[in-house]
Amino acid sequence: MLDERSVNAATAGDSKQAALAGAKNSDAYQTLRKLGGIAHQLRAANRAADYYLAMEDNDDRNTGSWLISSAYGVAEELAADLDGLAKTLKDRPADAGLAQPLRALRTRAHQLHAATKAADHFLDQETSEDRATGSWLIAYSLGLADKLAAEMDDVASSLKRPGGDAPQGFSDVNVAQRAANLRNVAA
Repeated sequence: MLDERSVNAATAGDSKQAALAGAKNSDAYQTLRKLGGIAHQLRAANRAADYYLAMEDNDDRNTGSWLISSAYGVAEELAADLDGLAKTLKDRPADAGLAQPLRALRTRAHQLHAATKAADHFLDQETSEDRATGSWLIAYSLGLADKLAAEMDDVASSLKRPGGDAPQGFSDVNVAQRAANLRNVAA
């Protein structure tokens, strides 16, 4: 997951190498970009599952069910990878600024995992009411996947900002503040 040299430097107590490795944030950036790509794949899988489950043909519905089953496995791995990244970065003081954004990403990833697991479960049931619940859960997990992919992109891009601009949270207030800043710059 992370570059073995930076992890070994952090655990071996070589504070100078660990600080340099963490200060660059390149390993965290690369890992977040990779995990962000997986989040985008989850978004696409949920979207495709939603599309195929709305079809009349039974084979199309089976395709949609298979897609959400696949998304469930990928969401589980993504949540575990984000948990692992948080544990790795926890002991690196140079990456302390990532704690809050990473906590939000982990929460969203676990929500997505739970939603896809529930959707998969309900789609496997026999009653039409259970399948309707599964379809609703797919729409919900699609919304979560959209948010997670965008948030991961935001956190990863904040690591590449010049001047040590700290990562921001994902509240609607921050979005409104960013929009206001863009309007002020444009004016």
